[in-house]
Amino acid sequence: MENLSVIIITLNEEKRIARLLDDLLAQSQQNFEVIIVDSNSDDETCNIAAMYQDKFSSLRLHKMEQRGVSIGRNVGAKLAVNSRLLFLDADVRLSHDFIAKATEKLAKAKLEVAGVYMRAVPLDLVNMFGYSLFNMGMWVTQYFFPTAVGACIFSTKRLHEELGGFDEKITLCEDCDYVVRASKTWRYRMLPMTFQFDPRRLQQDGQIKMGWLYFKANVRRFFFGEMRNNEVEYPFGHYTKPTECETN
Repeated sequence: MENLSVIIITLNEEKRIARLLDDLLAQSQQNFEVIIVDSNSDDETCNIAAMYQDKFSSLRLHKMEQRGVSIGRNVGAKLAVNSRLLFLDADVRLSHDFIAKATEKLAKAKLEVAGVYMRAVPLDLVNMFGYSLFNMGMWVTQYFFPTAVGACIFSTKRLHEELGGFDEKITLCEDCDYVVRASKTWRYRMLPMTFQFDPRRLQQDGQIKMGWLYFKANVRRFFFGEMRNNEVEYPFGHYTKPTECETN
């Protein structure tokens, strides 16, 4: 099995980082290093992450003064020692066999870059419908104008370096831009599996508002190109309120 570098970007994720690290410790396949790139958190994120350094065979914590999704992912990729990369957000959850299944599917399909479908539990029927629409959109567009969820993207060092990494001038749909550029040279596909996507994103922004935001952004991208001048504002780390399942 190909060794993996798991790159996690964080910004004030003290309530969630331990859950993801526990999921990684529980993986059935352990041939990976963990790189946490923190965007100058002002809570206990880094202290909590540091408590896990003795639990992993390799876990590095890198603190940045800047804040930014693309910057953090690019820094993590530069620090990575393995050829296969997995970019994760700190609020995702993974099943115990996620890495084993994903690496097997990547090798079988001979993919350098791939996305993963979303799921979340618990969800009501309205939010389940919303997630289904997001996943359907990613399934359809993978063949001609790929979209992806940056919270969970597989890539490789050589592809990342060839692309020049994530475009640090883009604050919304930087993940989609990444896979679109990658798909011009490499075959991009969605893996037939899921990761757990934090429902706070739909709950706090609202399903209709968030759906319209991404629909509008991707239609604009398709006809006019990427948004490098903050045409649609979407601040990094604006999810601060606990979800219902966290407060119960």
